[in-house]
Amino acid sequence: MVSPIAFGAWAIGGWMWGGADRKEAISAVDACLDAGITTIDTAPVYGFGLSEQIIGEAIKGKRDRFQILTKYGLRWDAPEGEFHFSSTDNQGRPVDIYKHATAERVMLECERSLKYLGTDYVDLLQIHWPDNTTPVAETMSAVEKLISQGKVRAAGVSNYSVEQMRQAGEVLHIASNQVPYSMVRRDIEKDVVPYCLDQGISILPYSPLQRGLLTGKIGPDTRFNEGDSRPDTPHFRAGNLVRINGFLDKIRPMADSKHATLAQLVLAWTLRMPGISCVLAGARNPEQVMENAGAMDIRLSDGEMKEINSLLDALELELDLD
Repeated sequence: MVSPIAFGAWAIGGWMWGGADRKEAISAVDACLDAGITTIDTAPVYGFGLSEQIIGEAIKGKRDRFQILTKYGLRWDAPEGEFHFSSTDNQGRPVDIYKHATAERVMLECERSLKYLGTDYVDLLQIHWPDNTTPVAETMSAVEKLISQGKVRAAGVSNYSVEQMRQAGEVLHIASNQVPYSMVRRDIEKDVVPYCLDQGISILPYSPLQRGLLTGKIGPDTRFNEGDSRPDTPHFRAGNLVRINGFLDKIRPMADSKHATLAQLVLAWTLRMPGISCVLAGARNPEQVMENAGAMDIRLSDGEMKEINSLLDALELELDLD
């Protein structure tokens, strides 16, 4: 069981988000239960352990009231597996990220996550990215063993293609696929969504607000903290910012009519799309948690969904994402 909106814990790890405030992050998790959000999604690489440690501190004494989702398969401590990309850690030091999901790594990372989270089980354990240097069957067999040991309740994948999901499904039941999906990034509708609907696999979309862009609060003149990677991504190019904000202006009256923010309307739209089970929405403070949770109370009619999707089809032709 998961809540319709999940607390996305990447930002509180600070990495690639220009830092984070630990006290505010813990307060944000505390606010989740009052807001009706019981699902938390984190990962070891989010702050290189920091996000999981903060979550562990925040849920102490109330673990049974949350569903904890975490991941494995990205490492930064050694050049093993498949090179992913170069970055810097929270102290600004260079770091190389590798995709590595051997059976040994799966077991090791799970134990470390349990320690950081202060729990003896996780509700959903997901491979973070496909590792082309390790057979899918080897990775999934290790997760199956963790399930049999009671350390993991369900197996999930992230950023998996249809073929990779097929291979994983030959070993064990895949509960979910966590993938990027937003109003301005809808490529999964072509193949991933139909396959998941057919196989009974839940879709957990991440970055539904396109890293804050779809809140309507970011424009060409917005200044970002040092270490924030968003300005380097295609959606944040000046021309795309103008076009996307133009679209947001067109749906703003719909949000106003529902006494909702643009972010809430966007999350409500995401929840209505086929195959979506639980939407991951990041937050750094209690105010953002409460705003995200408000999306669960917004109802969009078929006519309103059709109107939004028609505008999105037109916007897609205008965006320069190459």
